[in-house]
Amino acid sequence: MDAPIPAVPRYRPLLTPLLLLLALTALSAAVLLLTAWFGPVPVAWGDLRLDAALEALANSAELMAAVLGVVVTVVAIVVELAANRYSHEITRLFLRDPVNQVVLGLLVVATLQCIWVGMVVGDAGDVTLATHPGIALNLGLVTASLLLLVPYIYFVFTFLSPLSVIERICRDAYREVLRVDERNVERSQQRVEEAVDQLQDVARSAITQGDRSIAMAAVDAMAGLLVDYQQVRDRLPEPWFEVTGSVARDPDFVALGADTLADVRRQRIWLERKVFRRYLSLMGQGAGHARDVANLIGIHTQELACRFGGERPELLALCMHTLNSYLRACINARDPRTAYFLMDQYRLVGEHRLRHDDAASAVTVAGFLREYGQIAHKMGISFLLETAAYDVTKLIEVALDTGSPGADPLLDCLLSLDQQIREESHEDSLLGVRRSQIQLGARLLAHGDHARAERIAADLAGERPERLERLRQGLLQDDRDQFWELMDRGGNFAYLAPELRPFLAGLFERISAARGRNAVAEEVGVEPTRHDLAPRRL
Repeated sequence: MDAPIPAVPRYRPLLTPLLLLLALTALSAAVLLLTAWFGPVPVAWGDLRLDAALEALANSAELMAAVLGVVVTVVAIVVELAANRYSHEITRLFLRDPVNQVVLGLLVVATLQCIWVGMVVGDAGDVTLATHPGIALNLGLVTASLLLLVPYIYFVFTFLSPLSVIERICRDAYREVLRVDERNVERSQQRVEEAVDQLQDVARSAITQGDRSIAMAAVDAMAGLLVDYQQVRDRLPEPWFEVTGSVARDPDFVALGADTLADVRRQRIWLERKVFRRYLSLMGQGAGHARDVANLIGIHTQELACRFGGERPELLALCMHTLNSYLRACINARDPRTAYFLMDQYRLVGEHRLRHDDAASAVTVAGFLREYGQIAHKMGISFLLETAAYDVTKLIEVALDTGSPGADPLLDCLLSLDQQIREESHEDSLLGVRRSQIQLGARLLAHGDHARAERIAADLAGERPERLERLRQGLLQDDRDQFWELMDRGGNFAYLAPELRPFLAGLFERISAARGRNAVAEEVGVEPTRHDLAPRRL
């Protein structure tokens, strides 16, 4: 079973403040009871002097007005700072929250109550709580308001935590999806679009501020929203999938060509495309600067492709196109480390499709790995070509293990990986590619697949013997299966399992035999036999 994409942490901003309020209330009641029972003068709960009551009301009014002013000032400053740092959406969320409305409303009512009760008590010499219940109500409101202050401030700071804001934005967007019907489609589409943009704004601001954990939480939230959306999308009304109104005016769609826009409508994937466009923007920002955020984006894209690609081929194609765009952005930013990690995630998509009898998609993945490896090589990042060779080799191994018909087309891709380099005579860049081919040839011989091993030997026959011998010695001597520095992938490309090393001798014998056949063919004027490099179609 596919592993679920981790959800955004669910925060409980009310639980701790409520417990704190209960504790303060209990403490206040205990102090009051102890004072009444054990004080030097017993407290007369029923009778109050009018002048004392009026003085208490006046003092309470001044106190509550001061408290209200302090609370509003502090809250306004804190909310504005949080909104400026992460997203303006924080202000709207804060004002719409019922807890904030209730507490601020209670402070206002308590202040007004103090003023109005003092005006209507009357001029009697003595008053009782029974004849003037407004006094009791006023005292209760003032007490409750003061007891709420500490829990409320705690709630405000918890509410304004970026992680809590991210969770609220994601939750509100999902609720909007659940509430959509044909009468409010455009409004719901607009709110969900705004939520995705707000999550991206939080992530972008967090990357700029160096708060990578917050940026990663926003990336998690967007992926979690897509996962939840996939569970309910089939129940949504047909107008939801139309690219009209606010969707057509959205910056992610307004510049799309007519054909592309028609494909988005036909495939019903405007929300998925919206999220991946935001991911691509964050990838461009994170490449070279916030690699852990960029890596997480790649992981979520891979997981979405593997989890839903089988039942939704249009989503699989969108994920693959997005991974291509990630690789292009990283190569253009000259960030080989992030591209190196993304190639690993791309390979996992291909392996997943091989295990689910979709060899055509795996061959497509291998073709893109080859293409972007060659693009990187032309830009002077030849290490990514070596990475592409390693990943295509891994795909071939999975294809062989699963008996997939994609094994031969994948082998064609591996053997054609270095053709452009041969033409450019950049021989030093061939070593990593050649090493992957030798490793695969040894594995094929170990499993008795002599025909495919012969194809590899025929391709290697044109390589200089001293270069191949150097690679052979390296494979025989390197005993470290993991890279010796802190790396995201960790595997050592130059490692060959000990049980495969004895088969190197057989492979090199075949290479020598193929080299001899080529020499004889050249002497008699016949074109040397080479494998067919044309990609095979499934």
